[in-house]
Amino acid sequence: MNHPYDRIPYLVVFEDDSSYRDTYGGVGETVALESYLLRPRDVESDTVLVFMHPIGGGAYLPMMTGLARAGHHVIYCGSRYRGVDSALIMEKVVQDLGACVADARDRLGYRKVVLGGWSGGGALSLFYQQQAQHPTITATPAGDPPDLTRCGLIPADAVMLLAAHVSRHGTMTEWLDAAVLDESDPDVRDPELDLYDPKNPNQPPYTEEFLARYRAAQIARNRRITATVRQRLADLRASGREQEERGFVVHGTMADPRWLDPAVDPNDRAPGRCYLGDPRVVNNGPVGLARFTTLRSWLSQWSYDDANGDGVRCAADLEVPALVIGNSADDACTPSHTERLFEAVGHPDKTMYVVHGATHYYAGPGQRPKLAEATGVITTWLAERGFTGRAG
Repeated sequence: MNHPYDRIPYLVVFEDDSSYRDTYGGVGETVALESYLLRPRDVESDTVLVFMHPIGGGAYLPMMTGLARAGHHVIYCGSRYRGVDSALIMEKVVQDLGACVADARDRLGYRKVVLGGWSGGGALSLFYQQQAQHPTITATPAGDPPDLTRCGLIPADAVMLLAAHVSRHGTMTEWLDAAVLDESDPDVRDPELDLYDPKNPNQPPYTEEFLARYRAAQIARNRRITATVRQRLADLRASGREQEERGFVVHGTMADPRWLDPAVDPNDRAPGRCYLGDPRVVNNGPVGLARFTTLRSWLSQWSYDDANGDGVRCAADLEVPALVIGNSADDACTPSHTERLFEAVGHPDKTMYVVHGATHYYAGPGQRPKLAEATGVITTWLAERGFTGRAG
């Protein structure tokens, strides 16, 4: 049934006691999160599906409207970093999601909350749920607030991971250009690791030896950047400038062998493409992951060893049912991510489903039936666990 629904915009507002500001504008330390409630007109429900992405504004994504038309009450809440992740702190995004969940229960009156972790919201939802169940994190990797053990985070009743990747830092490291040797000049490169150099003797299909070498070089590059970041922070603190920040550019962040060799983490994606277009162009384009970042944000969001929002680690601590849906033509979140998340889930009630032929966004020719298939799976899974509405 295709239910009519209302799209209701509202704000979630709360006070933040951070020692410095990392978002533009606002009054004092007030945080205002732009949110939408998608409420079917003819279905009452005590359950709401809550979505948040670290930077994405997804209230108009096909999945959100599809779920509302399927009769589900849906909230899409934007984080304080909506659209700009240059200074993003993952622990603050968890704080934002906590404010949204509390508002859904306390003001809107929903008794049950199911977290909808779409794309980058998957690891965020797992990070949130881990800390809501048994909070342990008292500071960011740079040693700053918030203290999540004091945020009063409310655990959700279930988690859905939809076209999700393992983490921002894990994904970016897998996409990092291993050929870059000088962070100040992306043209200083290792020619044998340059995926986009036709003279490179290592061409698709890649050997296992080359892939292992490439992956090790990606991690090593991430760690070199982290070491520089920590040294810069230490130098600022040693000079009495505790609250100062520095911004920097990370070149080359879309050079994953997956995009050129369809045999690497195979699915139905088109070779030579990624979800942002031509990976050769995106690699040093303005919208690549981590292109512009700050010292503290690097540690919290992108550092391979320091970032806390790791979907696989957090999934192991899950104490509620989980649904994991992968899309077989996804050119952003490939099968190994779906499988790693599913295998990591620590709760015995876990379900995995793959929508064959579906793309990352369920957008484009032939995708409407794929969206209907995914929302049908979600509807059945929720109903089997008592997360359902009733006709008004």
